[in-house]
Order: sequence, then structure tokens, then C-alpha cells
Amino acid sequence: MSERGALRARLDLLAREVAKFGAVGALGLVVNIAVFNLVRHTTDLQVVRASVLATFVAILFNYVGFRYWTYRDRDKSGRTRELMLFLLFSAAGAVIENGVLYAATYGFGWNGPVQSNVFKIVGIGVATLFRFWSYRTWVFKALPVEEAVPNAERFLEQRRAAGEVAPDPVHP
Repeated sequence: MSERGALRARLDLLAREVAKFGAVGALGLVVNIAVFNLVRHTTDLQVVRASVLATFVAILFNYVGFRYWTYRDRDKSGRTRELMLFLLFSAAGAVIENGVLYAATYGFGWNGPVQSNVFKIVGIGVATLFRFWSYRTWVFKALPVEEAVPNAERFLEQRRAAGEVAPDPVHP
């Protein structure tokens, strides 16, 4: 495979990974916001506590989506290690997410229902960048190169066969 073809295959795989991560994350966002608003409006919990509870419900939902869909082709050995790292990085993401809400609520006094939802979503957005990097780097580790390269080659060949990628001019 040429360098150009290899790069294209890697970028295609990354784009698919980002799309799958985003789809699971979007559903997790819906779960997070729904639980947050349900808890906030049906209990006497304070805003940040309701947010922390909602965040952890969404984290559990996301783990299932990431493990069994987004990263299903990644290394599956060491599930205990994987789960512990996932929870560790998810907790760090929860601190980022809820730190933004905390600062808005208690630092600036922006605690109306709309403001709380806006800053919850802003916090989720910032934390998502951290989570994407940490999950793909540390939690759902890529398979070794000798196993991953044939998958990239097969993926590129499937795309060529479907007419989505131009034929490789070096290796027709």
C-alpha cells in the first residue's frame, strides 16, 4: 500500500471512529440531560449534585456503547484494567464537566433552569474532548500494528470496490 493510500485509510478509520464516538456521545448527552432535568425537577438535590448523578448514569450508558460498538474491534484483553481506566478517565471528565457547571452556578450565580442546562452542555463539550483523547489512547487500546494494518488494507479495498476511493496508482 502506498503512503498516500495508507494515510487515506487511517484518516477514513479515524473519521469512522469519531462518528461512532459522536453517536454514542450524543445518546449519552440525551441520557445525561434527561436524568439531570428529571432529578433536578423531581427532587430537592442541588444543581451540581443532580448533575454529578446524571453524569455517572451517562458514563455507564456510554461504556456499553463504546465497548460494544465504537471500540468493538479494539483489544479486549484485560477488561478489569480497561474498566478501571474508563472509570478513572470518566471521573476526570466528570470533574471537568461539573466544574464548569459549579463555576457558573456558584461563581457567577447563573443557576436558572436554562442557564444550568447551557453550562451543563458546555461542560460536557469540554469534557468530551478530554474523554475522546483518553479513551482512545489509554482505555480502548488499538490492536498491535501487525493486526491493525491488514484491517486498514481490507477497509481500503472494500472502499475501492464500492467506488468510494480511487484505485491506488502505485499498486493497481
